[in-house]
Amino acid sequence: MGVPEDRKQLEALYLPSSKEFVLVDVPDMQFAMIDGSGADSDALADAVRWLYAIIHPIRPLARERLGKNFAEPPPECLWWADDPEDFVAGRKDRLHWRMMIVIPDWVDSAMFDDAVAKARAKLGEAPASLRLERFAEGRCVQIMYVGPPAGEGTTITRLHDDFLPANGLAAHGAHHEIYLTDPRRVAPEKMKTVLRQPVRQRTRSGKRERGAAN
Repeated sequence: MGVPEDRKQLEALYLPSSKEFVLVDVPDMQFAMIDGSGADSDALADAVRWLYAIIHPIRPLARERLGKNFAEPPPECLWWADDPEDFVAGRKDRLHWRMMIVIPDWVDSAMFDDAVAKARAKLGEAPASLRLERFAEGRCVQIMYVGPPAGEGTTITRLHDDFLPANGLAAHGAHHEIYLTDPRRVAPEKMKTVLRQPVRQRTRSGKRERGAAN
């Protein structure tokens, strides 16, 4: 299964409510991925730059092969920590991240390698962790957060401490953010970020798994 083509399904995945948490079933999808650690903004920006450089050569192929435009997907990032308390406390220097961007299923490994080669000609040596890989999250809870990144903590805490326990759910995988706006062009108070958390039914112990990697 790949990226849903139905508009309603896409909206369910990428345009959730900003007023309440919603449950969604995320299908198995293909991504270009780059891994890193810490909160070095330059490293994160470089990862995004590489992912978009790979997407650009794919756009004309979509028109050539499918006869339609290929809208650029937003960058996404998984965040986790070796010690869950570091994630809870927001100690960004101790966090790990995986920057990703959706790649259509019709893009095979040869096409991906060709796109990487074209990106390398512009950007130099590719990040060592750059790869094409499938990722399945399954059942998730998400919400649209509107505002500056520094203010996400309150919403994340409300998700883990209120919504999940009240619904018999526990975190089961890495915290996931989808960046729908460009911080270079949008005022902080108008930035939109999908905050997503994979979940499972809570065990009797009720132990939290916040910020754990998949």
